[in-house]
Amino acid sequence: MNVQPAANRSFSRRGFLGLTAAAASVPLLAACGGGSATQGGGGAGGTIKFWDMPWAAPAYNDAAKKLAEGFSGANSKASYQIIQWNNFYQTFSSAIASKSGPAVSTGGGFQAFQFEQQGQIAYADKVIEELKKNGQFDDFLPGVLDPFKTDKGYVAVPWQLDMRPLWYRKSLFEKAGVEVPTDWATLLEAGKKLKSIGAFGFATGSGAGNNIGNHTMILMMINNGGGVFTKDGQLDVMNDRNVEAIEFMLELVSNGIIDPAAVSYTTDNLNAQWKDGKAAFGPYVLGVPERVGDTSGDIVVASPIAGPHGDKTALVFPNNIMMYTNTPSQEASEAFLVHYMGQIKELWRQKLMNALPVFKSITELPEFTSDPNNVKIVKEYVPIAKTFASQGTALSADLAALDGGQALNQFTQTILTGRTDAKSALQAFESGLKSVLKK
Repeated sequence: MNVQPAANRSFSRRGFLGLTAAAASVPLLAACGGGSATQGGGGAGGTIKFWDMPWAAPAYNDAAKKLAEGFSGANSKASYQIIQWNNFYQTFSSAIASKSGPAVSTGGGFQAFQFEQQGQIAYADKVIEELKKNGQFDDFLPGVLDPFKTDKGYVAVPWQLDMRPLWYRKSLFEKAGVEVPTDWATLLEAGKKLKSIGAFGFATGSGAGNNIGNHTMILMMINNGGGVFTKDGQLDVMNDRNVEAIEFMLELVSNGIIDPAAVSYTTDNLNAQWKDGKAAFGPYVLGVPERVGDTSGDIVVASPIAGPHGDKTALVFPNNIMMYTNTPSQEASEAFLVHYMGQIKELWRQKLMNALPVFKSITELPEFTSDPNNVKIVKEYVPIAKTFASQGTALSADLAALDGGQALNQFTQTILTGRTDAKSALQAFESGLKSVLKK
């Protein structure tokens, strides 16, 4: 199969697979200072190698290949290569070490920060300047560029957003005679009534290859004004808002509002729950109706809900395109990236993307606005969305060790079994992260 299910891909898109054992056999990339401006000749020329991932169905890669190979600037051209998600960390790492890697690539969402530590990333400030000149800088949705700006420059350029919106099945709420939740209190109330008709009021899963459960835990923390890190990037797992959020999750578990079997649910299991009318409400990826094969209009996006203190937010993963110092021409790499960013609208125009665009103009395309769920997500979720860096905003290599790592997996599964208390679970989670982050 050439493309992974979307929820499976979501971990791979952002964090290196090997970082779940960062302290053991697959270590974090060693810090060796920031990336230099260029390696290889500064003048234009040569072929820019662009490595891309199977973000969607094969038609996506066919279209992306045409966009990439349409580049002819700076006396250069571009080649296109698909890199599979399986073992992609090893693929990139080995190629970069042998100087046979790409000049430009998509990849894991925190990948650029990992390779920046090794001095292998070329900063994108000149690309940003060109986007300002051609008007695309002002076209970015608010806030999407900020996480990539460091004191040394822009580590990468965002090109799509992987959001975790809340979905619900209208007919189940009608059958249960309850309103769609607007906050945690009404979520609990609705969940109890939905249980009485055999439906689950908070669908999630944490089985093999399914990281929606992991995302749910972080989502509920930040939805309560908490988060794993402080504003300056230090661990802050035990803050009161996190404890309160996990106590609420345990309350959902104890009331049977979360399926007791969720701890072992794969994405196929979770898809089946939505398709078969067992899942009534919960966070998931974009395009759930198409994903589960029910486009009747019964499964729709809910508005974001408020936490007990009035906090209202969403979880987003900004995927990006990065440049490497090993390139035949930094000028050509920059010209290619400017070209590609100017062409990506075609991917949404052809309805090949199961992700949100970063440009306002793409969100206004009729091909995008034809789906009212897309419109609602852009309007209600994008302005309040936060990343794994919350309570801070700046992305970093540390987030790769958090995302999908063993500490988070074990924490999620402990909560979904319900055999714990919030503080004990959070303390174990914090201990697991400290062993990896060394902070």
